[in-house]
This record gives sequence, C-alpha cells and structure tokens, in this order.
Amino acid sequence: MKILMIGDIVGEPGRVAVKKGIASLRQREQIDFVIANAENSAGGSGITAKIYKELINYGVDVLTSGDHIFKKKEIVEILNFHERLIRPANYPDEVPGSGYAVVKASSGVKVGVINVNGRVFMEPLDCPFRKAKELVKKVKLETQIIIIDIHAEATSEKVAMGWYLNGQVSAVLGTHTHVQTADERILPEAEHTAYITDVGMSGPIDSVIGRKVEQILPRFLNYMPMRFEVADKNVQLQGVIIEVDPMSGKAEAIKRVKEKIA
Repeated sequence: MKILMIGDIVGEPGRVAVKKGIASLRQREQIDFVIANAENSAGGSGITAKIYKELINYGVDVLTSGDHIFKKKEIVEILNFHERLIRPANYPDEVPGSGYAVVKASSGVKVGVINVNGRVFMEPLDCPFRKAKELVKKVKLETQIIIIDIHAEATSEKVAMGWYLNGQVSAVLGTHTHVQTADERILPEAEHTAYITDVGMSGPIDSVIGRKVEQILPRFLNYMPMRFEVADKNVQLQGVIIEVDPMSGKAEAIKRVKEKIA
C-alpha cells in the first residue's frame, strides 16, 4: 500500500499544486491514500470550509493542520462535523474537532492519522508525546496503519518523536517549517517506522517559506510591520511516499517527492 503525505499547502498556488500533483502521482506511483497538511491553505494562514471541500475533491483523504488551524473562525463547524479534517490532538479536550481520524482507503483498508503540535518555540499545549502514545493505543483497535503528523518548529522534538514511537506506528512525519529535509529513512531496531523531519511545502518555492521575498526581507532588516502575501513563482508539490504493509502496518520504504507544477 502506498501513502502520499503532502507538505504544508500554502495559499492558492499550493492548492493548484495539490490538484495537479495528486492526479499525476496517483497514476504514476499508484497511490492508495493521500494525507495533506492544510493549515496554511487559505491565503497562507488557516483554512476555510470552501477550501476544505476543494481539497477533498482533489483526492485528499485526510487533512492535518497545526498552530494556524483556528485562524478562520468558520472552520470550527467543519472540525465538529467532518472527520477528514483534524486539528492537533494536544489541544485541550474541550476544543472543537478531533486530533485523529481513521479513514478507509479506496481498497477498503483503514488508515489512522494522528496530528500533534510540538511545544518547543511554540504554544505550550499538552504533551505531544503522551497524547500521541495515548491515541496510538486507541487507533490500534481499528487499524495497524498509523501515520503521525508532528507539526513542530524544533528538529530535535521531531526526531525525538520518531524514536519515541519507533516500532509502534507506520510513520512519523514532520511538518511546519516548509523546508523539505533529506533525512528520510526507516528507523532501525524495530525497523518498520518511516521517518522524515519535514516533508516540505506545497506552493511557491521562490519565496521565504511561501511568502513574497520583497515583503519578508524588510521585516528582517527594519522590523517594521508589513503585510505578507503568498508568492507565486516556481510552484512545487513536496511530500513523501511511504510503502506500508496493509496487514502489519510496517513501513517498507519512504521516498521524497518534488513535483514541479509551474
């Protein structure tokens, strides 16, 4: 079974990349299931109900998120009534939505997806390690295929999560920094958990993590407030493809994806 995880979708260019990239990759790579981080898909920050439906129609099976999930107030309704969009599980229990989903692939095989936020250099939410472990036990009652999206700033925290869940889940995949790392591998010892520190970004690569260079540079130079707009040049879909045994949930391979769209 092949699972595609798409990196942070940034604005309209990112959505175009998803639309075109999924169609191409499904055919060429025989993808069975698609996960995408969509917390920046609405103008570079947040997600709307309309965009949620758009991305599902493009063929995404589960949408994960992160620290920008509540930037658009309307998304609360989607979180409450649609299982295919999840928010970080380590938000307090009373927060709308769920931190995990179990969704059937077209083959009928169930895939579990868990989303957690890191805490280093980010908001002090509940412990992502303990929360992930708690949900892994719950999801294993339904499926052995479990994908973790750890949306975190610090490389060390993502790597630590990989080792913490090594042998217990199919993959631990980092998001949030919008820069694809080159450390994809199957972790040793248990030898069935795929890992990468960051799957990358889907959107304009000629930018500063998705925003226009000419607007970001003055911010670093003079620290004056400025509106940051989504860039539009050199659009790519970035992510990883994981091969998973559908019965055991063991990862057999992981490879990076970079699809140039425009």
